Amino acid sequence: MPIGSSGKTSSATATAGPGPADGPGISTFKGQERALRADRIGTPGLLLSVLAASAPLMVVAGVMATTYQVMGIVGQPLLFVILGVVMALFSVGYAEMSRHVHNAGAFYAYIARGLGGTVGAGASFVALASYSTLQCGIYGMFGFEVSGLLERHFSVSVAWWIPGLLAVAVTGVLGALKIDLNAKVLGVLLCIEVAMIVVFDTAFAAQPGPQGLSLHAFDPATLGGAGLGTTLCFAVTAFVGFEQAPVYAEETSRPGTVVARVMFLCVGIVAVFFALSSWLIGVATGPDHVVATAGEHGPGLIFALTEPRLGTVFTDVLHLFFVTGIFASMLSFHNVVARYAFAMGREGLLPAPLGRTAKASGAPALGSLLQTVIALLVVTVFAATDDKPTGDPTAPVLELFTWAGNVGAIGVILLMATASVAVIAFFVRRGAGRAQAVRLLCAGLAALALLIVLGYGVTDFDVLVAAERGSVLTWLLPSLIGIAAVIGLVHGRVLRARRPGVHARIGLGNEAFQLDKAAGAATPAPASPKEN
Repeated sequence: MPIGSSGKTSSATATAGPGPADGPGISTFKGQERALRADRIGTPGLLLSVLAASAPLMVVAGVMATTYQVMGIVGQPLLFVILGVVMALFSVGYAEMSRHVHNAGAFYAYIARGLGGTVGAGASFVALASYSTLQCGIYGMFGFEVSGLLERHFSVSVAWWIPGLLAVAVTGVLGALKIDLNAKVLGVLLCIEVAMIVVFDTAFAAQPGPQGLSLHAFDPATLGGAGLGTTLCFAVTAFVGFEQAPVYAEETSRPGTVVARVMFLCVGIVAVFFALSSWLIGVATGPDHVVATAGEHGPGLIFALTEPRLGTVFTDVLHLFFVTGIFASMLSFHNVVARYAFAMGREGLLPAPLGRTAKASGAPALGSLLQTVIALLVVTVFAATDDKPTGDPTAPVLELFTWAGNVGAIGVILLMATASVAVIAFFVRRGAGRAQAVRLLCAGLAALALLIVLGYGVTDFDVLVAAERGSVLTWLLPSLIGIAAVIGLVHGRVLRARRPGVHARIGLGNEAFQLDKAAGAATPAPASPKEN
């Protein structure tokens, strides 16, 4: 039986961690320092961690308001329902794959196991680039909001990049600590966000606009218009986060059960929660007036709607937790990038030191440091191009946040579509196609739907980044994902030609130790360090 062909075998190799209770065994082919610390996070902690990446308050107050304002699509709530179905279809195959493959490299590991090591290497660099740009872009929004709060409440003018750089430092420190501590921080912030949204959603329902509790937004006719494609891409970014659950598989106690459960819970919660919130925004203004009202207030739409209903104090507190919600999202994405870097270092796709964990915390400290350095460079570059004394008020949001966010979203959609194809290949090649027919059908439908969304995203990228058609940004920014894919594919081909042993381990993670152990039993000669 191939290693990883059953949840039981994978779980046994993936969950073993360091410590006296574990006995003399080790859990990775490199030794204990190459193992993420197991049993650190359970279902509640993992659910809170991945939901935090979805940044509920940032989506409701930021993405939804901007979508109404710029795209003019009244049927945004219906779109969340439709995309919820697409993400559920994707999760069926993705969750089943998570039962057989436990690897912090999630996306690229699944793709490697289904489509081969070279394609997996390409996917690894796309994943690293996508999540890294998503995380870096959020610093722009964070800096902009913090500088605005300081100006509004304390009459202190601070350039956006100062709180941005402070956030880089704090996130870097937290990212190197135990994941269970991170989960607690994310959990507290997320619970406060959700509570705030529930309060103002209730207020909107209790005091609706002139059309009352109208269900007009769920009429399919409301999806018509030139902005449908770009609205679709914006809505997809709201779901980004649930697919991160398998990244933590090695750090859970029962990855075969916990990861799948968390993904389905996350998709369901996000779809219902965001559909309800976007509908109630329209209810508060009236469906016929939501686009005009969003155009009048812009990103301040939610705050403009809450103040007359819930008062100034609540609105000020809401703004404060809007900022903490942004921070929670930054930390969540930072943790994911650190674990992708760890997995790639462990398997020879990046320098080996990145594939080691800190002795004290069991966290991928060097992977965390890598992402901290990248974020520091990105924020510094954008700060250096800001020629105003207190910072350009539009640059951190309309450039850093918008550009990086949409580039990252394009990359994640590409990974999801490719992973869906890989799921099909994985089970068909193992003779399980008939047994997994329903799941593979779901994966195929998800791949088709995601490729359609990707097509909209690429062709309408000028709208996504608010650039003029023909602008260099419309091809330069999306090409960053293409460049990452090419670098990864070339790297994979080179490894296949020069270091076939390393190439063969791409996507195996902890299970590679079992292969080496079996080979060592048959051949006493030790494996070459270069291949490890």
